[in-house]
Amino acid sequence: MPKEFSRTRRVGEQMQRELAQLIQQELKDPRIGLLTVIAVEVSKDFSHAKVFVTSLNNDEGMQQTLQILEHAKGFLKRELGRRIKLRIIPDLHFVHDESIERGNRLSSLIDKAIASDKKDD
Repeated sequence: MPKEFSRTRRVGEQMQRELAQLIQQELKDPRIGLLTVIAVEVSKDFSHAKVFVTSLNNDEGMQQTLQILEHAKGFLKRELGRRIKLRIIPDLHFVHDESIERGNRLSSLIDKAIASDKKDD
């Protein structure tokens, strides 16, 4: 069982807060819309960071949002370097987090099953 590296977790949490603020306040692209940074997983050597994001956009809009974030990666990394004092700022990899949509889908399926059970009674 892998050991929990508290420093990588703390750095990931700080990066999550800073990236959420940067994307909301500094990126001026209106195509991004409402974007939420769900989590940031930092590798043990701080060379890579997976940034899990979700949006209220549909799947096509999310693909465009990921492309915009990839294009703004250099700006975001530079601003992170100014805000967080690390020797190495991790390379950012943006990933669409589908857990909220999956949870909503499961919740609606459960609601439908409960409703059909009540109708059968």
